[in-house]
Amino acid sequence: MSKSNAHPAKIRYNYQMAPEARLNTAHGVWGGINPQGEIEMNFYHESDALPPYSERLVAPDGSIGHEITPEDDERREVTRHIHSRVLLNYHTARAVLEWLEDRVAALEEEGEPGLYEADSGIEQ
Repeated sequence: MSKSNAHPAKIRYNYQMAPEARLNTAHGVWGGINPQGEIEMNFYHESDALPPYSERLVAPDGSIGHEITPEDDERREVTRHIHSRVLLNYHTARAVLEWLEDRVAALEEEGEPGLYEADSGIEQ
């Protein structure tokens, strides 16, 4: 076997963080398989929706009453802010799945699985 066809004994991956990179919290993911056969994931975090306005009643004596917003009608709105979109092909999705399974197994070894039970936030 010639030296030019030989595989290296090891590969080193160096990581560089882009200055604009930021950490995002993901409360969930929405997505599915797109027409190109890739898995599309849209990660989001949730927060209570801000009202478009708020008002306060002013009493005849000039005192200010409680705040009134359009949401006072007993419904609750939650805004999902999509901050990251990821497309994975089949092979990358398999690799990410294995990676996540390893990390979840490590979490379960560290503590009671009940510590991590919550709404999964995964939708399709």
